[in-house]
Amino acid sequence: MDKAYVQIYTGNGKGKTTAALGISLRSVCAGRRVFFGQFIKGMDYSELKAPDFLPGFELKQFGRDCFIRNNPTKEDIAMAKNGFEEIKSKIMSEEYDLVVMDELNIAIFFELIEVEEVLELIDKKPEKVELIITGRYAPKELIEAADLVTEMKEIKHYYTAGVPARIGIEY
Repeated sequence: MDKAYVQIYTGNGKGKTTAALGISLRSVCAGRRVFFGQFIKGMDYSELKAPDFLPGFELKQFGRDCFIRNNPTKEDIAMAKNGFEEIKSKIMSEEYDLVVMDELNIAIFFELIEVEEVLELIDKKPEKVELIITGRYAPKELIEAADLVTEMKEIKHYYTAGVPARIGIEY
């Protein structure tokens, strides 16, 4: 790639992480290296097995085994901050062609990471590193700084009829 961009996938609809995983698959299949960091998440999602099948794909979670519902704990804050520092070093190393910060918008929403830190990282990132940020509630400042922003809008979802999350589809 001559130039890498900043992409954001946000909104209340399903598909933000899924879109980032799809681009990651495409990138790995093109011979590129991908680092996929998941903020807030520490649950056992199917994509955790992807590094076993995809050379050049690395995934790490920076969250506990439950999603934050109310006030974040000190542990939530520490895990997010440590994860952000690790991702910054991955980006600046230029070892990866694509870096995904999954659910970073939620980490910002819960004030685990400051939006100013992310904007500074975007400004300093190497030219050749593509960056994807996912999660509901993308802050206006990030939307303005990004090159591509897609909002997922829920029109209809079977969970409203009581269908639970399914392995390999929702997790």
